[in-house]
Amino acid sequence: MHFNQHFGLEGQHAFLGPSNYHWINYDIAKLDERYLTYKAATLGTELHDYARRSIELGIKLPRSNRTLNMYVNDAIGYRMAPEQILFYSDNCFGTADTISFRRGLLRIHDLKTGKIPASMHQLEVYAALFCLEYAKRPGEISMELRIYQNDDILVEVPEVDIISHIIDKIITLNKRIEQLKVEEEK
Repeated sequence: MHFNQHFGLEGQHAFLGPSNYHWINYDIAKLDERYLTYKAATLGTELHDYARRSIELGIKLPRSNRTLNMYVNDAIGYRMAPEQILFYSDNCFGTADTISFRRGLLRIHDLKTGKIPASMHQLEVYAALFCLEYAKRPGEISMELRIYQNDDILVEVPEVDIISHIIDKIITLNKRIEQLKVEEEK
């Protein structure tokens, strides 16, 4: 048999696809809820890409209290790098939405497009990863973390102890994962 070819769909997943089979138990209300969540996530991805391109090109958005506008304009104003990977190991890395480090001040900004209130923990982990990758001690630099969400900006100056604890946790857990990998090979 010659199977039909669907080249444009390779690597993609359908909303009602077999690998996400839980939909077989959805009623219409649950389907509506999950589809709206899916569409919001898709929009969030597109907004992040739009913001990245605007920042890279240095194109400010009209001044307003809208989340996206504040995020893009601040990132450009602070000369931040968008979508920067911070790497400690194959077990622990992540991509900061925007980041800069100048004159001893680390800035990390995060764009949140969903309605559920975000947590600073994600940005604290980015700060710890930055310190690990670039050999900076948390007590020897200043930090400002920002979350842009729901037309508001949450700002945190993290305590040195919090970032130090996360650094220690990353190192400890990474070592354990590496031990498990070695044991797995035996």
